[in-house]
This record gives sequence, structure tokens and C-alpha cells, in this order.
Amino acid sequence: MAIIMILLAAGTMLILALAAGFVLGWANKALHVKADPRVESILAILPGANCGGCEFIGCADYAEALVKDGAAINKCSVGGESCKKMIANILGVDVTESWPYRPVVHCGAHTGDKFGRHLYQGEGTCSGANGVAGVQGCTYGCLAFGDCERSCNFDAIHVIDGLATVDYHKCTGCGACERACPRHIISMVPFKREKMLAVTCCNHDFGKAVKAVCKVGCIGCGACARTSALFSMEKNLPRIDYEKYDPETAAQELELVMGKCPMKRLLSIGKPTEQDLAGVADEKTPPDLIVDKFETTADKTEWRG
Repeated sequence: MAIIMILLAAGTMLILALAAGFVLGWANKALHVKADPRVESILAILPGANCGGCEFIGCADYAEALVKDGAAINKCSVGGESCKKMIANILGVDVTESWPYRPVVHCGAHTGDKFGRHLYQGEGTCSGANGVAGVQGCTYGCLAFGDCERSCNFDAIHVIDGLATVDYHKCTGCGACERACPRHIISMVPFKREKMLAVTCCNHDFGKAVKAVCKVGCIGCGACARTSALFSMEKNLPRIDYEKYDPETAAQELELVMGKCPMKRLLSIGKPTEQDLAGVADEKTPPDLIVDKFETTADKTEWRG
């Protein structure tokens, strides 16, 4: 009797297995969606950083958007020119030339330049401190808690002496630091040469108010705009028209403008030239990272009783 029951159970299981296999096999053929092989080919050449610099969630989403939606082929700043050319070959489209965009920090104030800094014991992030009044006098400038630094997958931006500083040798232009900054003092600029002129202040207040909170802030005098048509004044700050900016033809003009700036907030930033490196060859390397702890005497107290 027991043997019969075992054989019946085994037979039932075998029939169920065959039925399930038939259904799965039919579904595999009936519901199969043929994938475009170009998606896999593009995904194979993308760097896999998934940094979001292309404005898509990850490399897979960008690859699909390229094939299905005709997304621009130059959105992968990490992959660079070679990646763009390979994508163009796969899709059979022409390569469009574009300038590499790199981040510019629109603040030039280091720790010693900032007035009105107070102890802050909240969450040690820029986004947390940005919601608290009175962390520092300037309500526009770099908070230096390193949200941008933590967002960078390429170790290309660090908070040095209280100021976010870009390492343009490592930067890929993914824009993660720009998106992470709660004060929006980082913008992506078309680097038409390895070094570009930039406005390193973001304080929109009038001169007297700026001087009350920062030793080096732009006072909005407008000398740059009066000297060159490349500059205009918007909300007490100079703005550079990068569409018309040509570092080669305007070199003398830009040098003259930099000389007119009383606060020296127009700086040439980017990869240092050989002359730059030779000029600081005897200087010591700045500290790698300054971490603001904002400890108080109460933090160090040993409570007893």
C-alpha cells in the first residue's frame, strides 16, 4: 500500500513538473522581448561609474536612452572623447564637438577670511548647517562641511582650509559636486583651455555688508564690467559671458580686468601650468583636509555623579 502511495505521489509530481516546464517554455517564447544589441554594446563601453553626471540614473539607463530616445552622445563626461566616439560609431551618428565642463567654486574665502563663525553642533553636513542660522556671517559662501567632497567618486574635490577646492587633474566633470552643494556655489563652466577665469565670490550683498562678513569677498564695484564687455553685473556680482569668452584672443583684456579688481576675486583656475608649478616649488603642500569639529568645552567634560 505504501509503495503505491509513493508511486502515485512521484507520478503526480512528475506530471506537475512537465506541465510547469511546458508553461514556462511557452511563456519564454510568447513573451520574449527582443533586446537591441546596441544597448549592450554601448553599456560595455560606458565607464560604469553610475555617477549620474549624464542626468540618468546610471549607465544602463543612459545606454537605453541613447538607443531608444536619441539622447545626446556627449553626456558621459567620465568616458570623455573616446567614449563619445565609440558611441557615435555604434549608433552611426556624427561626433559633435563640445567643450569639457568642469566645476568652479564661486567662493574664495578660507577659514581665516570668514567673519562671524559660530559653534555648530548639528549634523556635520553642509545641507544640515545650511538650514541653521548663524553658522557663519556670510550666508552665501562655502560652509566647508564637505558634502561636495563626499559626493565625488573620483577624489577630485576636498575641503582645504575651510574651502572646497577642485583637483582638476582628477576631475571628470560629472557634476556630482554641483548637485550636492546646498548653497549652489559650484557651477559647471566650459573649460576652453586648461585654465579659465572665474568669479570666486557668490555674496550678492553690497560692499559694506560683504566686508562685515568676509575679508576677501567681492564688493560689487563693477570695475570689471566697465573694463570689458565680457563682464556684466547681476545682483552686485560680476558675471562672465563664457559663450563669448576666448582665452587666447582676450588674454590681454582679461589680464587688465584682473588687475582692476580691488578684491582680487577674478582668478584663473584649473590645471596649473609649468610656470605655476615652478613658482610654488619651494612652498609646503597645504593640509589635505580640514575637518570642522566645532567642539565645545561641554563636549570634553567628564560627567560624574
